Amino acid sequence: MSDSHSPGNQGSSAGSGDSPVPAPKVAPLSAIERRILGVLMEKARTTPDAYPLTANNLLVGCNQKTSRSPVMNLTAEEIEDALDDMRQKQLVTELHSGGRVPKFRHHGYDYMGVKGAEVAVMIELLLRGEQTIGELRTRASRIEPIADLDALQQILGGLIQRGLVVELTPPGRGQLVTHNLYQPQEMQWLLESVSRQQHTTSGADGGAIGRSRSVGLESSSQLASQVAELRALVSQLQQRIEALEQRM
Repeated sequence: MSDSHSPGNQGSSAGSGDSPVPAPKVAPLSAIERRILGVLMEKARTTPDAYPLTANNLLVGCNQKTSRSPVMNLTAEEIEDALDDMRQKQLVTELHSGGRVPKFRHHGYDYMGVKGAEVAVMIELLLRGEQTIGELRTRASRIEPIADLDALQQILGGLIQRGLVVELTPPGRGQLVTHNLYQPQEMQWLLESVSRQQHTTSGADGGAIGRSRSVGLESSSQLASQVAELRALVSQLQQRIEALEQRM
């Protein structure tokens, strides 16, 4: 599924020979939309009896303190506004049953064109952002069994080819990967952060490299998420001001 607003060449990969980041096959999503989609996909797999989710279930899942990076503190209004946008993009469907509280079902599989273990990989990347392939295999295996790193590499190869996953550092031990659904400026910040960390820690020992890189990337991811949330809030406020002015 393509979109005219999908970013093209967003910059150079931080550790894969300065090759350009592939254009994603789907439109980039906001930080809140990515969190909502990841939560819906996760709960559909891990707690199917409780799925679809209400907006309140989503709020709790999005603000969860574990298995999430960065940790968010979203409001009910932010969840509702993002769901409105996601309905228009055909990412979610609102379900009504007997006058009960509406629930939401995702269309992430169709949107990204993923299945099987690919789904588990994308869920973990959407919920946690950039991570090493070792971390990714451990986390994704809780949703769908992945035999070993070779099996994960095959899965990642297909996702990279289709522009859904980006290699942030060269193949090998400790390789970092992430999803490719960031907004263009978020991706640029992430690439620059990885590049800085690579240069800063190039002379340090392996343990120091891992710790420094982890701290730097988490900080960058949190900053990008906060900026995306602030932009969404400013846009909402502008719309409300315009609506008030029209009534006056």
